[in-house]
Amino acid sequence: MNFSTYTKEFSYNLKLAYPVILGMLGHTLIGIVDKLMVGKLGSAELAAVSLGNSFIFIAVSIGIGFSTAITPIVAEADAEKDVLKVRSAFHHGLFLCTILGLSLFTMVYFSKPLMYAMGQSDEVIQLALPYLDWVAFSLIPVVVYQGYKQFADGLSMTKYSMYAIVLSNIIHVPINYVLIYGIWIFPKMGIVGAAMGTVISRMAMVIFMHIILSKNEQLKTYFKGFSFDEIKKSMLKKIINLGLPSSMQMLFEVALFTSAVWLCGSIGKTSQAANEIALSLATLTFMFAMGLSVTAMIRVSNQKGLNDYKNLIVVARSIFLLAIILEVVFALMFIVFHRWLPHFFLNMDNEMQLLDNAEVIIIAAKLLLVAAVFQISDGIQVVVLGALRGLQDVKIPMYITFVAYWIIGFPVSFYLGKYTQLKAVGVWIGLLAGLTAAAIFLYLRFNKLTQKMVAENRDLTTAEKEL
Repeated sequence: MNFSTYTKEFSYNLKLAYPVILGMLGHTLIGIVDKLMVGKLGSAELAAVSLGNSFIFIAVSIGIGFSTAITPIVAEADAEKDVLKVRSAFHHGLFLCTILGLSLFTMVYFSKPLMYAMGQSDEVIQLALPYLDWVAFSLIPVVVYQGYKQFADGLSMTKYSMYAIVLSNIIHVPINYVLIYGIWIFPKMGIVGAAMGTVISRMAMVIFMHIILSKNEQLKTYFKGFSFDEIKKSMLKKIINLGLPSSMQMLFEVALFTSAVWLCGSIGKTSQAANEIALSLATLTFMFAMGLSVTAMIRVSNQKGLNDYKNLIVVARSIFLLAIILEVVFALMFIVFHRWLPHFFLNMDNEMQLLDNAEVIIIAAKLLLVAAVFQISDGIQVVVLGALRGLQDVKIPMYITFVAYWIIGFPVSFYLGKYTQLKAVGVWIGLLAGLTAAAIFLYLRFNKLTQKMVAENRDLTTAEKEL
């Protein structure tokens, strides 16, 4: 196949992906706004938000990873024109997401004492504790929202989540501003104000998502007459069997990045603040690959439902190629602007913070150079993972991601960060090693599975002709 075979798919891929990308960028923007506003208070406050969010980051990854089980089931059923199966996947998925959201909030709320065992400074911990109390509650609306989002995505209605996130940001920014800095009648609450702003905006996001989906004429059949009598063990089991390995895949990656937060925090607060800046920027560009990952999951599921495995491979590879092109562009941007970008996150007018800020900028600039390379690997692994979820292949990828991130990536991060002069840069070289290993082995898995499917389908067609 020539290059144009894949590039002709770019237009439809982007049509599906761009609302997801904008929605995810908006979701990430909520965290970045917190960091930008909190960063003006000082490097200790920024480090505290980083520490608190490391707990949230892990919990959210479990929730998002689990909820992705809804999309391939809905997308495959949609291709098969099976309305009852779509309805069942939506109701069971939303039910499980609600239970999971409550469980994750409880887990994070009672895990706060772990901060003292992580080698973080007392100043940072004391600031992080009240922040985490509030932001942990936002896990409930976030995971419930994911249930709605994955359902809509499975029906290729990717714009709805984008609208919800836009609304969330419109609410979040002004609330954050007045609560953090104490504007007008509002008290100055610092980083606790940032957490409260996050809770309010995420609750609004769920309410909006329910209203906009339930009012859609095409979707009304999925919202009418819900009863707990409809909850069946077979569909619960199917979603859990797909959702648990998917949540573990995401957890292994997010936990690796969280370990980078903790490792950098044990090196020093300037390393932790620099890590947070570089991670925020890398996460922002990663959202483009995440959007394409969702597109891969939807389109591969559709082709699987149609039993068109040859076109499935073409569609998937076109998305892989598009992701590589985008990530290379972002890599070049990071290289060109690596010294300039960290300034956005710090108050350079505060004379008392000048020394700390100068050190943070030097470290963050070096980390962005590593990020320029690793985001290419990160982009590849996440879109291939999306395609594998579309095939409903989740268990072997779960083992692959564990080995890549925790047998390869973390030991490199730990050794280079703690026992060499590379310090924070060494931690990020470990991230690069883990992501690259994941990208290679996940693609090999996808290639093996799809070639096998094509061969089996060809043999079946031949047998049918002979009969």
